[in-house]
Amino acid sequence: MLSIKQTIAWAQVDEQGRLVLPPEVTRQFGLTPGAKVRLEEEHNILRMHRPVTQLTKIYIEPTVACNLDCITCFRNAWDQPLGKMSDTVFEHIFTGLQELNPRPSVYFGGIGEPLAHAHTLEWIRRVKTLGVKVELISNGTLLSEEKAHQLIDAGLDVLWISIDGATPAAYADVRLGAELPLIVENLRRFARMRSQNRHNPQPEIGVAFVAMKRNINELPGVIRLGRSFGAKYFSVSNVQPATEEMQAERVYTHTLNNAAYMSGATVPYLSLPRMDFDKTTRDALLAAFNSGCNVSLGGNNWGGASDVCNFVESGTMTIAYTGDVSPCWPLMHTHTSFLHDKPRLNQKHLIGSVKERSLVDLWLDPAYVAYRERLHNFGFAPCTFCGGCEMSESNQEDCLGNELAPVCGGCLWAQGVIQCP
Repeated sequence: MLSIKQTIAWAQVDEQGRLVLPPEVTRQFGLTPGAKVRLEEEHNILRMHRPVTQLTKIYIEPTVACNLDCITCFRNAWDQPLGKMSDTVFEHIFTGLQELNPRPSVYFGGIGEPLAHAHTLEWIRRVKTLGVKVELISNGTLLSEEKAHQLIDAGLDVLWISIDGATPAAYADVRLGAELPLIVENLRRFARMRSQNRHNPQPEIGVAFVAMKRNINELPGVIRLGRSFGAKYFSVSNVQPATEEMQAERVYTHTLNNAAYMSGATVPYLSLPRMDFDKTTRDALLAAFNSGCNVSLGGNNWGGASDVCNFVESGTMTIAYTGDVSPCWPLMHTHTSFLHDKPRLNQKHLIGSVKERSLVDLWLDPAYVAYRERLHNFGFAPCTFCGGCEMSESNQEDCLGNELAPVCGGCLWAQGVIQCP
């Protein structure tokens, strides 16, 4: 998406009927000669998707170890070994980054706590020498004054902090072993230590919140708390239950049912304008959202199936601490989650290893490119909405005959229910 600070770009149709895009747009979206671009028509909009050959972001997982025991974590229901990335694996990644043109941004994060790895700060510094954007997600407990200095000096662009409660009791109820006052103290110190550019202090701060029944009322307080230490971004995700008990915490059950219903061709459309959401309008708007119509709010769709892999749409690659490459976070490790009150085994899916192949070779692997093209079309069984047969209990095949695992019809990320910052 073009920055709102930029002038609106215009394309032009030449005498041969070809659409000519401005050079800055072609560079930004990887529209090199020969690139295939999928077009999607919706009412009076023609949407152009990013080519599947453009790599824009790499997620790097320094470790799966963590100093906390959060109730939301995948590690509550898996038998995978703990481990951390070796210097050898990182050197392969760094060499691969140097070979890419243009170079993608880098995000340090995964299942574990990145700051628990002794070399993460040095790796951030080295990646920044390549001139790319670098982000890090942390639980904030290890953000000492010394580490804060190192992150700032390394040139980190965005620090994401996971905060799931605005009060000490609510926070500790989710993130076992942590104390909210310590996190807030660390963040306020970090905010003071940043560059004193009043309009754009660096690094920027983001807050990630996992929504559940037990803490959803904490969200306004978390936003106020984040703004108190200068947070610029807030990312809210639903919880993906890793245990049977966590199913009771979902706040999207009716949402999935409504989305399945509203995907039908005969469902009426309801277009709402932007308006104040307060005591006067709240009940009427809630009733409208649950009216059985496919709702558009200010031109943005509220209901219906998404069927969009944002990892593919955004041009991302994920690298586990072992050096194994996967298309996305959910496919990085074998884990169990729950869908429709049944356990669903999500087998990891590997493209290859950075220890054996370069990043360029892995990204342009024909089978991997074909997989991303399949995800563009999203021709999978709607397990997220249906879940009626045993095939929905794993990601290996579905009732439409898809046997080229993984099948993604049961992916909550693809329906906009779960999202990563």
